[in-house]
Amino acid sequence: MRVATLVQLTFTAFMITAAASQTPSTVYTNHTVGEKAGWFFNSTASTPAVNYSSWAASQTFNLGDFLIFNTNTNQTVIQTYNETTFRNCTIDESLDNDTIQYDGGNTAFGIALTISVPLTIEGPNYFFSDGEDGNQCLHGMAFEIQVNRGLGLPPSLNQPPPPPYREPDSAQSPPIPIQGGPQSSGNLRVKDLTGAGGVACGLLFIIAGCALF
Repeated sequence: MRVATLVQLTFTAFMITAAASQTPSTVYTNHTVGEKAGWFFNSTASTPAVNYSSWAASQTFNLGDFLIFNTNTNQTVIQTYNETTFRNCTIDESLDNDTIQYDGGNTAFGIALTISVPLTIEGPNYFFSDGEDGNQCLHGMAFEIQVNRGLGLPPSLNQPPPPPYREPDSAQSPPIPIQGGPQSSGNLRVKDLTGAGGVACGLLFIIAGCALF
């Protein structure tokens, strides 16, 4: 599962806004999730601020659109293309290539956030909050949408994803540092020195020493 920070999301949203300013405003749409109610969950009543499935059903989504989540860190924003992950209300079995958690980069509770999520994959997209061990999702903090092709992705979003992180091979021996002091010819390094009074030490002087110039 990938995690997107607020800095990354803000930069991406800025690029889309700049591109959209040169085209008609109806090309791409920012959808504010839950409208004025935002993306919130009432833990006392165990109910979401609004019926998010009904809200989603009233919208039309296209590639290049953004979902805007006005929320705080008491809720999470999970985007997945895996229906099983969505139905189970958990990211425990999710994969890096089908699920993204947008956490805003802040782990404290109650911190206000605005999270912008780009729609880059055509077809079913699923969203939920796994807060309170999945209880929020189980009680309505979830919705699914169908993303249409529309005009396709703008250039700023039509980029290949970064390569996945790979753990270094623990079996591979670490490089051996070259320590100061006397060195054998096997690890002697030749360095170019510039300026008057420099000393040139080359391979021809391993035995004889260094030549002054």
